[in-house]
Amino acid sequence: MTNERTSFASIQRYARIAGVLFILTLIFGYFGEAYAPGKFIVVGDAAATARNIIGSPMLYRLGFASYLIEALCDIALAWIFYVLLRAVNRDIALLSAFFGLVSTAVYAVAELFYFTALIILRNATALAAFSPDQLNALAALSLKISANCGWIFLAFYGVPSVLRGYLIYRSGYFPKFLGVLLLFAGVGFITKDFLVVLAPTYASDVLLLPMFLAVLSLMLWFLFKGVDAEEWERQRHAVQMVNA
Repeated sequence: MTNERTSFASIQRYARIAGVLFILTLIFGYFGEAYAPGKFIVVGDAAATARNIIGSPMLYRLGFASYLIEALCDIALAWIFYVLLRAVNRDIALLSAFFGLVSTAVYAVAELFYFTALIILRNATALAAFSPDQLNALAALSLKISANCGWIFLAFYGVPSVLRGYLIYRSGYFPKFLGVLLLFAGVGFITKDFLVVLAPTYASDVLLLPMFLAVLSLMLWFLFKGVDAEEWERQRHAVQMVNA
């Protein structure tokens, strides 16, 4: 009985931590991916964008630092989802964790190009072979590559969401609607990814809305409801018996 109580407490603790991580992801993700870039990037005007970056380098760095915090949260969430969902199907839970880690790594490359724009503009002396207009254009190009990398590889976020949605739906210790929401959110990300590549005109941001709703719902559920620990324990024992 003591071991079971410890196990129940442990799994609930993972759920609560996941809820806190989702809060941090929403806050720092918004700041680093929407608010901060919106303060600097002037579409079609490389010179104005460069002036904005040079004028507020600390805010620009804070935008990048916010992504670093979001990435750390994503890595931790990949592990926690594996722990929470391996009782349903360990192989699929592990696969979702792999995809989750790859998605974070790929997006890190996109963010590296975001930071590169500041490096270019702050090192005009070392890049004296380039005129100021050329440096501005290089910085703008770096930002454009960053944005496109983020959109092009959305499928790497979408696939683990589909897998986790499926496992949550099958789990019995989470409500099925959470699984359905996350599954459709992942499909929206994957669809947006391929439309950006194949038919950019139709790549509407509406496809991203289900992910916001799914993350918000998961965050609230993990924080205030957590896991049906007895059902989680029953499924964990069932999987152990099958693998024995």
